[in-house]
Formats: sequence, structure tokens, C-alpha cells
Amino acid sequence: MSKPTNLSEVLVAELQDLYSAETQLIDALPKMAKAASDPHLQKGFLEHLEQTKGHAQRLEKAAAILDASADGSTCKAMRGLITEGGEKAKLPEGSARDTSLICIAQKVEHYEISGYTSVRNFALLLGHADVAKLLKATLDEEVATDKKLASLASKINPKAE
Repeated sequence: MSKPTNLSEVLVAELQDLYSAETQLIDALPKMAKAASDPHLQKGFLEHLEQTKGHAQRLEKAAAILDASADGSTCKAMRGLITEGGEKAKLPEGSARDTSLICIAQKVEHYEISGYTSVRNFALLLGHADVAKLLKATLDEEVATDKKLASLASKINPKAE
């Protein structure tokens, strides 16, 4: 898609950006789970993987409602966060690495929360309540995941070397 020139095009472009972010995350989460040493963190990453697959499906539905493709350009922000996560995964095994993985995972969640909030607002502004409802469902899950990560961090951080 060329540069968006109106709010409808912005909505589609941002929806495509989120789709790219989610599909990149689908590839990254198994690696994050493998790098985690804490079994609860491993489980959390794998649970979020399944949830993220659902997020991508919702974005596909939202795009279809808008008569658009979910595919677009690569989300550079997510690519950067995933690259940073790969660096954290190379730290020595233990609670310090797990803490670093949680940190990057929370950065990812905060990026997604801001993206879904904005895109949902665009959809509402344009009268696409059906699209906004799909985006709100994912937004709620992203917020819940962030809270789970914060809870894990409070248990793992005190053990960081």
C-alpha cells in the first residue's frame, strides 16, 4: 500500500502493521520459550503463542470486513523488539536471562497495547464497530498478558543474579 492519505487508509495500514507484528511474534515466541529457564515463563510464552495465533486471525477478519488484505509492509518496530529479544536469549541461563526476556516481552505487550488502542479508536471514529469489537477483544488479552508478565517478573526478579 502506498502512503495513507486519509483515516480509512491509516486504519488499514495500521491494521496491517499489527498483523505483521503478530506474525513475527508467532515465529519468535517458541524461541523465547526455549530460552527461558523458569518453567512458568516457558509455559506463559507458549500460551501466549496460541493466543497470538488468534490475534492474527482476528486481524484477518478485521481486514476482510474492511475489504482489505491483512498483509502489508513489515512492522519494523516488532522486528527491532524481536532482534533485541534474540540478544537477551543469548545471556547466560538463569534468572537474569529470564528477567531480560520478561522485560522484552513487556515491551512487546506495551507496543501492541498502544497499537490496538489506536487502531480500535480509528475503527470507532470511522463507524466500524464490528472491527473495533475484534480489536478490543485482542486489546483485552494483551493487557491481561502484560499483567501476567508483571506477576512473573515479581517472582523471578528477586532471583536475578
